[in-house]
Amino acid sequence: MMLTENSSDTRSDDDRRSAVYLSEIQMDLDEGAGFLDRLSPAELSRLRAAGTPCSARRGEGVFFQGDTHNGIWLIESGIVRTFYVGPSGREITLAIWTSGHFVGGPEVFGGGAHIWSADVQEDARLLFLTGANIRRLVESMPQFAVCLINGLVAKGKCYSALVQMLGTRSVVERLAYLLIIFADTHGRRDGNRLHIDRKITHDELANIVGATRQWVTMTLDKFQKRGLISISRQRIVIEQYDMLHGLTESV
Repeated sequence: MMLTENSSDTRSDDDRRSAVYLSEIQMDLDEGAGFLDRLSPAELSRLRAAGTPCSARRGEGVFFQGDTHNGIWLIESGIVRTFYVGPSGREITLAIWTSGHFVGGPEVFGGGAHIWSADVQEDARLLFLTGANIRRLVESMPQFAVCLINGLVAKGKCYSALVQMLGTRSVVERLAYLLIIFADTHGRRDGNRLHIDRKITHDELANIVGATRQWVTMTLDKFQKRGLISISRQRIVIEQYDMLHGLTESV
């Protein structure tokens, strides 16, 4: 997301990559990316003046589970992941957020404790808004209040979709869905094949679908033997998209 003062469009086509999380409705994956689009250039300028620009390198934390809520971070560029760590230390990735989205909710006015964490997956530029400044903007700028509500609605849909997938789909189905999502959001077509233009480790896949790395490795190997995918140097190629999609309906 680029918070520019001369355009109500907060995103550039070159900087757009979809958010990723487990969902059966792929058209909704990036719904929240344009939550600030209705703001005028003057309103965007006020928003930027109220925030603090910051940057974070790959691997750095943005906030941590158990920390006190003190505001939200608008993602201007880069990739930020939200994740939860259970009492056993097991980690599950909730979502991978791209430019135009925000992290740090749901208590946007501050207070309470974060119930998950966020870290940077790709060097990011962020705009931090304190809870107090968000409250002032909401009280003085009705359009921003509407934008914030729309952003929270999108987050609610995201985590609802995630819970539904975890609760109603087998882990094999979840992995197949995830590969389809990556193919649709990061795929480059080569004839009938789809190259996923993103390095994805087995650990990353395991953390998203709620499985172990060993299970993911074994299941990807089965997918390869069936001719559904091929893997080389952490790059996955979808060889049989329709058959992979059919797997989510037949498992």
